[in-house]
Parts: sequence; C-alpha cells; structure tokens
Amino acid sequence: MSVVPDDLLPPPGFRQRGHAPRGTRLVLIRHGECVANAEGRAGGPVGDGGLTERGRAQAARLAARLARTRELDGASALYTSTLPRAIETGGIVAAAITPALEPRARADLEELRVGEADGLTWAEVVERFAPVDWDRDPTALNVPGGESLVGFFERCRAALGELVAAHPGELVVVVTHGGVIEQAMKIYQGLGAGARLAPLIEHCSMTEIEFDVGRTRLLRYNDRSPLEPA
Repeated sequence: MSVVPDDLLPPPGFRQRGHAPRGTRLVLIRHGECVANAEGRAGGPVGDGGLTERGRAQAARLAARLARTRELDGASALYTSTLPRAIETGGIVAAAITPALEPRARADLEELRVGEADGLTWAEVVERFAPVDWDRDPTALNVPGGESLVGFFERCRAALGELVAAHPGELVVVVTHGGVIEQAMKIYQGLGAGARLAPLIEHCSMTEIEFDVGRTRLLRYNDRSPLEPA
C-alpha cells in the first residue's frame, strides 16, 4: 500500500486523504464463480456445488497476483465461510498470502441463508414461494427457514466485529460472499440494517476496510486481478 508519511500530510483543514492505516484492516475477498452462480441456483450448502473451472481459474489468477505483489504480506489470519465455494477459494489463495496461514471456517461468514430454497433454480424459487418485499419489511424472512435482511445484517455485523476485536491493529483476510461484503459496506457508510446497496462485487475481488476506534475507512473496493480474456 502506497501512503504518504504522516509528517508530510497537510493539516486537517486542507487534507483530502487520511494517514497510514492504524486500525484493523479486513480484506474481504469474494469467492470465485461456483456451480450455483453458473446455473442460477440458490447456493446454500446443498446448491453451492463448489467452484466451477472458471471459478478455480479466477482464484488462481488472484493467487498469482498476491504471490507477485506480496500486498497481503503480514496478514495474521485467514478466515472463510463454511460454504464450499469460499473454502475452496481460500485454499487456493492461502499459500500466496502467507505459506503457514491456515484458513479457519466460520458459519457466521456465510452468504444470506436461503432455507428451503437451497438448490432450487431462481425460477423455481419464484414459483414456490411468495416474493419478499424488503423495501417494505426488511425483517421478513426471504423464504421459510431462510433469513431476513435485518437478521443477515446483524449476523454480519457481529461476525466482523468479533474479527476486529480478536485482531486489533492487524491485517486479516476474509474469503466470503458478495452479500457479506455489501453488509460490510453498509457498516462502513453508517447505514441501517434495512439499507439496500446492490453494489457491483466481482468474483475474487478484494474490498478492504479499516476499523479503527470510533471510525471505519474504505481502503479499496472491488479490486480485481487482470480481466479474463473475452
């Protein structure tokens, strides 16, 4: 990370950017493309299907970049969600971050839970279940056995908060899901649980947020390795 030394920064009234990171830095990596993505299915534990060939290539490109740039050197921990696509992605990139870093899986880093819709195509989900309107009621479950938007946000906020508390001032890598990264962006922006951002978060992209005392700071967003050939 390229930063200006603190003693060369202008005073606060002139400043457009901040000092070098001092808090806990969470680098949130979205998994590579999985079978559920490629087939248009609800991807819980049943429907996930693991990475596709393209997803493994995406993860390999990210690993090659990290091995070349060493931009995540010094990471103290690597976490993944418990879904296969995140575990597999984490396994591919781990050695390129720190060879001795063992990924640790946490269920609270999973994507929005899809309950009885797990493994169904999105067309089947629409056919079988009444559509939820989170603009009207973000506390409603998406499907039976699933999760509400508010519940998902609170789960993500608690999980990320635990990681920050466990690693004060450290660099931590988290291989997770687009929905979790969206909730992290809401936390960064100080938005409520019911806010909906619909951000663009590409497979195997990195979003980095610094959590310091009393504030959060976005250090990078949707940072990808070189684009795939057409």
